Amino acid sequence: MEQLRFILLVILFLTGYLLWNTWGEEHPTVNVPVAQPVFSSSETSTGNLPSLASPQISTKAENTLSSIKPMSSNAEENSISVKTDVLDLLISTKGGDIVLAQLPQYPKLWNAPQDPVVLFNNQENSRYLPNSILVGEHGFPSSLKEQAIFSADSTRYVLQKGEDSLKVILRWQGQGLSVEKEYVFHRGVYAIDVNYRIHNTAVSAWQGNLYSQLMRVNNPPVEKNGFTHAYFGASLSTSDTSYKKISFKDMDKLQKNGESLLSNPIVTNGWVAMQQHYFLSAWVPPADVSQHLYSQVYQNGLYTIGMMGPQINLAEGQAYNTQMKLYVGPGVNEQLQAVSPKLNLTIDYGFLWPISLLFLWIMTRIHTVIQNWGWSIVLLTILIKLSFYKLSSMSYKSMAKMRMLQPKMQALKERFGDDKQKMSQATMEMYKSEKVNPLGGCLPIAVQIPFFIGLYWLLAESVALRQAPFILWIHDLSLRDPYYVLPILMIITMFVQQKLSPTPPDPMQAKMMMVLPLVFGVLFMMFPAGLVLYWVVNNTVSILQQWYITRSYEKAAHVRR
Repeated sequence: MEQLRFILLVILFLTGYLLWNTWGEEHPTVNVPVAQPVFSSSETSTGNLPSLASPQISTKAENTLSSIKPMSSNAEENSISVKTDVLDLLISTKGGDIVLAQLPQYPKLWNAPQDPVVLFNNQENSRYLPNSILVGEHGFPSSLKEQAIFSADSTRYVLQKGEDSLKVILRWQGQGLSVEKEYVFHRGVYAIDVNYRIHNTAVSAWQGNLYSQLMRVNNPPVEKNGFTHAYFGASLSTSDTSYKKISFKDMDKLQKNGESLLSNPIVTNGWVAMQQHYFLSAWVPPADVSQHLYSQVYQNGLYTIGMMGPQINLAEGQAYNTQMKLYVGPGVNEQLQAVSPKLNLTIDYGFLWPISLLFLWIMTRIHTVIQNWGWSIVLLTILIKLSFYKLSSMSYKSMAKMRMLQPKMQALKERFGDDKQKMSQATMEMYKSEKVNPLGGCLPIAVQIPFFIGLYWLLAESVALRQAPFILWIHDLSLRDPYYVLPILMIITMFVQQKLSPTPPDPMQAKMMMVLPLVFGVLFMMFPAGLVLYWVVNNTVSILQQWYITRSYEKAAHVRR
């Protein structure tokens, strides 16, 4: 039994080490140097967007992409400020795209609430932009540098108290085409409705396509603790593929080999996204409308993932409306599902995601009452221990029996000496006669492993626990304990557990069992404080349960004698 228990502890240690190693790989401390992206007609023209050969989306777009002439305009580029309860944005009148997106409810650091997380921005080393543009024979230019200049009724829009939505309408007209690009913002929602109203006022027909894409440089943002964020890259979803990561390395490889993003890039019911730790952006088109997915890497270090909508054909005097959703915000499960049923898959809880989601569901309901995520972890741990009390009781009784058999074990050891075969045979006969299950004491360790992994991924990926304070010195449960108090408490509780457990007959194994708490403590020093808190509480409750059950069993056994 003790050998198996030792093996399970080693497995648990290796699991922790692998998680720590994964954490290290996904949280490198070195910034990736990138060249400053400089937008030019040759590098960013929509002529570089994919040509199509599909009956679902017209191939005439292939010709128009390279033949569009830039529109001349005397208008100057301006910025339009938009403020809601959850977003602070700047929209450029050049192209009518968002060039800055801040999340006021998510500060970069817990002690600097005035400094919000910035997603979309046009800074040279962190450029990250959404782009939607109509491409056709008339009306819109081919270059991002020379996009059409829109106009708006105001340069500042604010979602006022009592209002549930806010509309920002941008207008452009020329060369026989009238375009309205409308942004609709909703209170408490990070998804933005992006609507196009196109009216052909020319004497000839107009044909074109709507491109929607996300662009950013390969330079992960770095937090104060030196860790960069977990998965950093693009992703997509289709009706056939629920969720697929497209790393920047994948984009490089696809472009080098001249391959498409998918074997069949014409899809429906899909989306494209850019992800970073806790936050993401995504373009989500209308359901059941065909889109051509593509990726593009520019020599200046700008990575792009996007989609092209079906061809729009407008005869003289005809109008056309289309809409998409642009999500820019945190990875909140409920909000992502409201935008697209599969968008919440961007929150990666690993292969034990059902356990992680169950934990999050329970902790969220506890948090609504006590308003502290640390105490929510404590109560969750206690609930888990109570749920497995019957199993733990059987295990600790088995361990108590083993403790009472220590004198007999020592006698067998003295009798058979180094004859391991006879020693093992005599030990098993003793277990059988005493009705002891040698595997019973291993159950608590085996049961903990999947819960440990599930909670690890919950703490690593759930934005609800980002910057969540606990008590005194712990201001962020998703980061390590700055003073290592919890790892030290963990070492102490593990030592106490060792003292309550039967001593292994093998002296070498006994020494290694005593060293394991120190090894675990050092390993856990770099783990999130919330995970170590779970382990400390779990150990503490286990100690109380084991002491109570062992004492009760030994008293009952003494009375029987």
